[in-house]
Amino acid sequence: MSRRVVVTGLGVCAPNGIGLKEFGDAMIHGKSGIRFIPKLKELKFGCQIAGEPQISEALLQNYFTPLQLRGLKASGIIYGVIAGTDAWADAGLKKAPDDRPDWDSGIIFGSGTLGIAKFHEAMLQVDEGQVRRLGSTTVIQTMASGISAYLGGILGCGNQVTTNSSACTTGTEGVLMGYERIKAGQAERMLVGSCSDSGPYVWGGFDAMRILPRNFNDNPEKASRPMSASAAGFVPGSGAGALVLESLESARARGAKIYAEVLGGAINSGGQRGEGSMTAPNSEAVQRCITAAVRQAGIQISDIDSINGHLTATAKDALEIENWSQALERNGKDFPIINSFKGLFGHCLSAAGSIECVASVLQFQLNKVFGNANCEDLHPDIEKLLPTGRIPKSTIDYRPNILAKASFGFGDVNACVIFKRVN
Repeated sequence: MSRRVVVTGLGVCAPNGIGLKEFGDAMIHGKSGIRFIPKLKELKFGCQIAGEPQISEALLQNYFTPLQLRGLKASGIIYGVIAGTDAWADAGLKKAPDDRPDWDSGIIFGSGTLGIAKFHEAMLQVDEGQVRRLGSTTVIQTMASGISAYLGGILGCGNQVTTNSSACTTGTEGVLMGYERIKAGQAERMLVGSCSDSGPYVWGGFDAMRILPRNFNDNPEKASRPMSASAAGFVPGSGAGALVLESLESARARGAKIYAEVLGGAINSGGQRGEGSMTAPNSEAVQRCITAAVRQAGIQISDIDSINGHLTATAKDALEIENWSQALERNGKDFPIINSFKGLFGHCLSAAGSIECVASVLQFQLNKVFGNANCEDLHPDIEKLLPTGRIPKSTIDYRPNILAKASFGFGDVNACVIFKRVN
């Protein structure tokens, strides 16, 4: 069995917008979600800025019961529940009844680290001999699959409910895992996405590696500069994105709106061999991932008219553009329009791929390609390959037909998914 798979629901909890309307408006108008974080200055971080969703107590009441909120400190779970339940509602789907799960619906919702703040609290209590005061939610807030468990219980999904984890590639990988399950006839619907915790315990290790920008603490919105000659490192971010994937037959049968079709994609690793390492990509693996995605999607390399890259605002951005050019055998004016969203909300780590997939798919509905923030001084090595018209500085009116979205993560792991407009 091989079935067509479409996107019927979207949800997002991002640093520059919570919910599709707010997030979409922010992306269209180039509104940044990167802010100065006083706590990071207090803790003597070199980089004292980050992208963090702004969630009010009133908003939380819409997603959690007072009992669930008691002692809830896992920010990734909060972001994931907001994005996931919003995506489910956006797809026009209901929660399963109390007496019977929905056997045809499942969840693959990834995370990198989860419940770090809760871990910190628990460790202090254990060290002080106060084990009995840990509370009954410590385990679910700190286990890797806590987010999928929360969503599984809220929605009542009876198909596969699990969590994947592949660093920055997590969200894009999850889309492909859900796609494969539906394509194979093992589920009708899969809620896919990923989340990332926020805060100093998550971001501290990156600050110690000195790969975050340190000269923009007084000008946060200019700090994340993908493809720029003055890029100084990625700005850490957090949040969650979610997509409802569904078989085309199921979507049509219930009259669901369809955002896009998932044509296919590919996942691989560079094996940390050659130029690949724990933190650097193996270019051959990146190119193989892209070409395999094109092949698996059943399209030609010339069919791709837009790209959402990984492009983190580091020295590797120019290499990524070169890899795209080599894999697609295209450069200059023939190169697809390309963008990176990290200039507006930073690098959201394990949530990056899912938030960026949501934004990529929104472009089909809005007939737009979102702009690239802070790359007015294009890196000279990129400028040699691409004319500036291929890298829009602000949002443009455009009807993308086939879009490639890729993520390349720590551990030398890669994922590329191909989305197509449904006319």
